[in-house]
Amino acid sequence: MTPQHYRSAWISDLHLGTRGSNAEAVLAFLRENECETLYLVGDLIDVWSLRRSRYWPQTHNDVIQKILRAGRKGTRLVYIPGNHDEFVRGFYGQYGNLLIAPNAIHTTIDGRRLLIIHGDELDTVVQNVRWLAFIGDVGYQFLLKLNRPVNFLRRRLGWGYWSLSAYVKGRVKNAVSFIGEFEGAIVRYARQYEVDGVLCGHIHHAGIRQIQGTTYYNCGDFVESCTALVEHSDGRIELLTNLAISRLPVASIETLDEPLPEQTATH
Repeated sequence: MTPQHYRSAWISDLHLGTRGSNAEAVLAFLRENECETLYLVGDLIDVWSLRRSRYWPQTHNDVIQKILRAGRKGTRLVYIPGNHDEFVRGFYGQYGNLLIAPNAIHTTIDGRRLLIIHGDELDTVVQNVRWLAFIGDVGYQFLLKLNRPVNFLRRRLGWGYWSLSAYVKGRVKNAVSFIGEFEGAIVRYARQYEVDGVLCGHIHHAGIRQIQGTTYYNCGDFVESCTALVEHSDGRIELLTNLAISRLPVASIETLDEPLPEQTATH
């Protein structure tokens, strides 16, 4: 099978080191798709979870090796650490074809500038009440574990995959409110960089939206929704879904509020 070629790709929130990480889906995506620039938009490795318990299967090691191998073959790698892999923030710099940076600017061929950040910078809980963020992470990991027995029963009944954690997150009013407030805060934050759009991860909620004249992109995660953003050779930026059909939560992807203009990029 010939890999699909893209000019750029963005993936985030792989959370390697947790049982919830869908490393197999990441490997399949990396095998089936090639790009000139691959952005790793934070939470590649979940150090929070690794501090609680050691879990690192071979597939998680394979993901790291696959990414580094792509860099050796010429793919430009841009790694923007998130809050779960914040230890990497002590190693900003250029390492061969790998750039580790707090953020990046992606310039489109028509002059549009996109700010690339993980997004925890605008999460008030992560920044100001870290103990509550840790407790929330433990609760989220617990819900992910419950997905296994729930879906074991669903398979026995001939039903498809369903995510309890995504359902709870979607039904809780405060969670829905947080997502909306987060998106608005990200857009307001991006304006200080005088950009036309902003791309992030962090909240595990993929989407492309127009917010107050600014294009907001979120590439989602590889824990539940298994999504990525890619840039085609003609400049179109597309949200790829169904990258792990057996584990894809129902109605987890947000659609466009309105059509976007075609976009292209140079690096």
